[in-house]
Amino acid sequence: MPGPRLSRPDPRYGDDPTAAPWARTDRLLADAELYWLSTVRADGRPHVTPLIGAWFDDRFHFASGAREQKVHNLLLNPQVAVTTGANAWAAGTDVVLEGTAQRLTEPVRLQAFADATLAKYGEAWRFTVHGDGVGDGDHPAWVFAVTPAKVLTFGKEPHSQTAHMFD
Repeated sequence: MPGPRLSRPDPRYGDDPTAAPWARTDRLLADAELYWLSTVRADGRPHVTPLIGAWFDDRFHFASGAREQKVHNLLLNPQVAVTTGANAWAAGTDVVLEGTAQRLTEPVRLQAFADATLAKYGEAWRFTVHGDGVGDGDHPAWVFAVTPAKVLTFGKEPHSQTAHMFD
């Protein structure tokens, strides 16, 4: 995926009329240490959880135990929001990715996720591929990739909002 087909500023939500460059948003997604995943429960209530992840191949990747709430939610509704950024009003940049999560089961893709998380987080997050998941052989985690439909970039000083639209 070559990045967004359109990036446009929204003057209703800030002082900066220029679009945030996709390359900068791409770097923010790749460099973030912590992300927040928002899913929807079967009864419509939201579920939000922090997690580690890896942004590569223009998709956000993460792992989760098969019995966790977010996996139950994703099996019913794969539409998610992933957020990351600075926890400050007037400094840094926030990013919101809206898209569809899909479980990955192919060994080559699972290994790519394992390699990316090891390179990013070090030995604390060394995953090994086991069957159609990663982790220990008894309870491997499932790996998901989120394909973006829209990525919003929120600048803080000056305040701005850019929508990056994908096909």
